[in-house]
Amino acid sequence: MELSLPVTAAVLGAALLHAGWNALLKSSADKQLDTVAISVGAGLVGLAVAPWLPLPARESWPWLAGSTLIHILYFLFLAGAYRWGDLSYAYPIMRGGGPVIVALASAAVFGEVLPLLPSLGVGLVCAGIVAFAAGHADRRATLFALGNAAVIAAYTLVDAKGARASGSPVAYALWFFVGNAIVIYSWAGARRGVEVPRYLARNWPRLFVGAILTTGSYGVALWAMTQAPVALVAVLRETSVIFAALLGALFLGEKFTRRRLVATGAVMFGLFALKL
Repeated sequence: MELSLPVTAAVLGAALLHAGWNALLKSSADKQLDTVAISVGAGLVGLAVAPWLPLPARESWPWLAGSTLIHILYFLFLAGAYRWGDLSYAYPIMRGGGPVIVALASAAVFGEVLPLLPSLGVGLVCAGIVAFAAGHADRRATLFALGNAAVIAAYTLVDAKGARASGSPVAYALWFFVGNAIVIYSWAGARRGVEVPRYLARNWPRLFVGAILTTGSYGVALWAMTQAPVALVAVLRETSVIFAALLGALFLGEKFTRRRLVATGAVMFGLFALKL
């Protein structure tokens, strides 16, 4: 398998969608309940569409269940990172660390050993991504973000296995969103009771927008992992940090500094190496 131009374009589009829903979450007054709203909205989208698609193969179901459980940690760490840190700080750490782990693990998990030039490209992209986060920040934001980098690597590998075994990666992604919504809503309901449905009712526009962004982003990523090496898709998707930095500067009052321009250049050179 190779990283074709159509797959590259699709994953870059997914990266923009991913940065969009993270910016939406960062702007929220209650980040924990907004993660629930986005998850529930995505689950409703999945429930509306998935029954019309072929059911994922039984071999993928254990991976689907495992990913649903792993994502509880993902949303917990995500809310914590954005509670204590800026989007343009926490997001690059979370997204930059995961692909390194995925690239190292892909040889063992999928038998996909990258040639030298793509490996250099992965390194450049990840270095550029992490460079976006250089600077001072609350220690709690750093710890949550680093923890989530490991979680992101774990669910990327699990979902890549599941999507490839499913025979229908889009259906796999949609049923994941259904299961994830049930688990996240149940967890939040046990902690915060009637606050949860009241928040969802008051903030249904955010629920709807977040649902479209997150289902589009992850559905495309899982499809791409069935078309190209997992490590390359994972690192390409994390170019969303560039979009996140731009959204943070445009809508959240965060600065797009000279250092971030240099980091953007490193990411772009890395992408060029991936395509050679």
